[in-house]
Amino acid sequence: MLPDFNYFTTPLWLIEVLHIVTLTIHLIAMNFLFGGIMILLFGQFDKKWQNPFVQKYIKLLPNAMAMTVSFGVAPLLFVQLVYPKQIYSASIISGWYWLMIFAVVMTAYYFLYALSFKQATESKQKIYLSIALICLLYVSYIYSSVFSMAEKPDLYKLLYAESQGGTIINREIGTYLFRWLHMITGAVTVGGFFVALLGRKDEPAFNVGKNFYLWGMVAAMATGFAYMMGLGELMKPFMKSPAIWLVTVSFVLSLGSLHFLFKKRFVFASAMLSVSFVAMVYTRHIVRKLALVGYYDPSEIAVNVQWSPFIFFLIFFVLMVGTVWYMLRLFFGKQE
Repeated sequence: MLPDFNYFTTPLWLIEVLHIVTLTIHLIAMNFLFGGIMILLFGQFDKKWQNPFVQKYIKLLPNAMAMTVSFGVAPLLFVQLVYPKQIYSASIISGWYWLMIFAVVMTAYYFLYALSFKQATESKQKIYLSIALICLLYVSYIYSSVFSMAEKPDLYKLLYAESQGGTIINREIGTYLFRWLHMITGAVTVGGFFVALLGRKDEPAFNVGKNFYLWGMVAAMATGFAYMMGLGELMKPFMKSPAIWLVTVSFVLSLGSLHFLFKKRFVFASAMLSVSFVAMVYTRHIVRKLALVGYYDPSEIAVNVQWSPFIFFLIFFVLMVGTVWYMLRLFFGKQE
């Protein structure tokens, strides 16, 4: 008889905590990258493509891309560990689009490096940033499509019965469109925060950042509310769960961070934004669990504790965080 490998080697609560923490870090890096590109393209900077602040931010983008990818591996592995059949089934149905993510990410990487290595012309800077932005939009949309499909076992069962070619994108776009738009507008919001933070000594740059933070937050709240209203049958259990309180806390803290950012009190603004971010990530985690009630409950999976994989992960995760911190110190330190 074959051995049963259907168990967790670490307590479920620890896996979920690690997933939330690593996903939060990944999203912060992604928002810096994606939101920053959006603001560089559409923000009203003085002499934009010769502006020292813009050029310094551009040189940060390859590092931000590296952080986004590196910090994105862990939460992806954790969610696949807890929801293996759901994620696998959904990604197989959209298999070709899923596999193209690698090539698309490498394309974005290439153009960001090409942009940062030498002083490009104004037209090239616009084109390179636009290509990188389109690539990131593609990745974000496919992720939204696949992960929303993974929460609907009846849907991916039906779609797989229709075609096994791996060329289907989640057709129920109404169930994840506002979720995707909420992620996009949220990225612009956080990107605005970072532009304001890094440009705090450059008043024009600070003003661009705070304006994107303000209007990005308005758009993120609107799309988030629309997404919540579109939960359908999940609305009732959602309102009875801790998620509704987390949304409320996140809303209040976001407004508080906006107030302190305008006052240039960045410590308070950063703290409030960070807690708000964690609350929203945890809310999304609760929504996934609610969507799969009656289909799959990870708490029913046996736990066979083996601490060595966890220790192995923790060591290398700490090393990665230390490496990123060192890279940022080098970038923002004194330079000739």
